[in-house]
Amino acid sequence: MALDIKPTRSELIKLKKKIKLAKSGYNLLKKKRDGLILEFFEVLKRAKTLRQELVGEYEKALHAINIARVSDTDDSIKSLAMAIQQQPEISLKTKNIMGVKVPQIESQGIQKSMFDRGYGFVGSSAAIDEAAKAYEKVVEKVILAAEIETSMKKMLQEIEKTKRRVNALEFAVIPKMQQTEAFIKLRLEEMEREGIFRLKRIKA
Repeated sequence: MALDIKPTRSELIKLKKKIKLAKSGYNLLKKKRDGLILEFFEVLKRAKTLRQELVGEYEKALHAINIARVSDTDDSIKSLAMAIQQQPEISLKTKNIMGVKVPQIESQGIQKSMFDRGYGFVGSSAAIDEAAKAYEKVVEKVILAAEIETSMKKMLQEIEKTKRRVNALEFAVIPKMQQTEAFIKLRLEEMEREGIFRLKRIKA
């Protein structure tokens, strides 16, 4: 890098400005990286809690459907499931976490009343209704889990990208510019000494 730059005072001034800018960028990126890591661990805590809740709801749903199978046949349960026509509404938006766009999933109409499910009282039982409620809760947790898991992946990608940029500035870009700065200073000092030596010879 030093070989490509003319050792002049104007180049030295430009280089000092670049070093100052690079250091400022480095400090901002470090703050961003540290902030993202803190946010990631907060999301990770939520993800762990949600996973436990999801497993708990799924176990309850399995228990509920097994009870329903005792009083009703599998064919009747499948028939009632096919009768459900009203689909839940799911909309996908985005939110910003430390400059990272992550998904925000909003859902409506997942937990329904018996009438909204479409099968009514005929051919159904309290056990089937309880199983339906249990699986609706599972679906709600799955949607939340999808949002959080995707957010975690996006944040991890951004953390890795920011870490690479921080390391590049710290271990490559800034040191090279500082080496070039030292080279220019050294050449300017040498040129100044040569100029003084020539003046002395002329005077002599």
